[in-house]
Amino acid sequence: MASTETRKMVLAAAAACEEKKAENTRVLELDPADSGFTDFFLITSAANDRQAVAIGDEIELRMKREFGTYPNSVEGRKQGEWVLLDYVDFVVHIFLAEKRAFYDLERLWKSARTVDLEELKAALKEKTIAARKKTANKKTAPAVKKAASPAKKKTAASKKAVPAKKSGATSSSRKK
Repeated sequence: MASTETRKMVLAAAAACEEKKAENTRVLELDPADSGFTDFFLITSAANDRQAVAIGDEIELRMKREFGTYPNSVEGRKQGEWVLLDYVDFVVHIFLAEKRAFYDLERLWKSARTVDLEELKAALKEKTIAARKKTANKKTAPAVKKAASPAKKKTAASKKAVPAKKSGATSSSRKK
C-alpha cells in the first residue's frame, strides 16, 4: 500500500499538471501483484512539446520545493512527445495526444484502478486526521508526567540552603 507521503506527492504533481493546463489527467493505482516497480502512474496530455516540457519542469520544481525529492530518472525531455518522470513510488507520463492514444497506457495496465483526485484528497484528509488524533493522544500522556517533574524540581531547589546575608546593622556596629 502506498504511503501518505507518496499520495501527497501524486496530488502535488496532479496540481502542477492542472496549473500548466494539462488535459485529461488521470491517476492509476497499480496492483502490487502485477507491478512491483511503482504504486501510481500519473498520465496527462499536453497540446504541444513545449507544454509537455513545461508540465514536467513544474512537477520537478514542486517535488523539489515541497518534498525535497528529485526524479530517479527523466526521459524524453528533449523530444517532448512523451516525457517520463520516475519518482520510484510513482511515475509521471506526459504525452502529446497522438502519442498517448498510440501507447494507450490505461488499456495496457487494465488491472490498475483509476483514482479520482477528489477521492485521493479525501483519503489523505482522513489519514491526516487519524494521525493527528494519535499524536494528540501521545502528547497528553507525557504532558502529565512533565507537569509533575517541574514541581519536584522546585521542591528540591527550595530545600537548598541559602546563605544568610549580613545585615547592615552588624557592619555598622563593627565600625564604631
